[in-house]
Amino acid sequence: MDELLLTPAPTARRPLLGLTVLVVEDSRFACEALRLLCQRSGARIRRADSLENARRHLAIYRPSVVMIDVGLPDGSGLDLIEMLSQASPRIEVIIGISGDTDIEEQVLAAGADGFIPKPIANLAAFQAAILRHLPADKQPPGPRIITDEMINPDLVAYRDDLHHISEFLNTAPNSKNISYVTQFLDGVARSAQDDALGKAVEDLAALKSTGDDLTPGVNALSDMVEKRIAAGGPL
Repeated sequence: MDELLLTPAPTARRPLLGLTVLVVEDSRFACEALRLLCQRSGARIRRADSLENARRHLAIYRPSVVMIDVGLPDGSGLDLIEMLSQASPRIEVIIGISGDTDIEEQVLAAGADGFIPKPIANLAAFQAAILRHLPADKQPPGPRIITDEMINPDLVAYRDDLHHISEFLNTAPNSKNISYVTQFLDGVARSAQDDALGKAVEDLAALKSTGDDLTPGVNALSDMVEKRIAAGGPL
């Protein structure tokens, strides 16, 4: 039987039905938001938390859409975007994601079809960001039902992210670790709307940029992270 006959067609309520979205993202909190957005839209989701795992996945599966976080633990998502944009056959939709809106130009220059700033929580905006790049035969028939529904991920995933980053904060600080910690926690703070955590991340990033002693900033951020782990969410 033709495999295409087994693929469900998109509908007005589930415009991404039949698509598989690979999310390359190390934040569990951000991934949980994207899982809910895909679920509401009808898409299947797969996740890779690093460049290495993404490449392993892509060696076996061919997703319809790939969403790639720029800051990953083992390198820049820009490298994966560039690789996928030059591959033949090309994946239909490649989207870069980041909490840093200043990086959009680099994402598009690397070959991405689009860019979505984190946090990603609005259902209609998420669907539109993918649909605008899909071919006509993958579009839902007729008018699409637009909703302003906002996604609220489970705070268990937020706590998982904090546990993950606490391991880096408890090691001897170095430039590479601090760069990863600040970009990771900046995205988590934005997604969780945790302004106090975001400010502590900014303070540590400022110390790094001026070459000052990182210890006070690392200690302050580590203390804040541990308190949120104990509390089970933002304070």
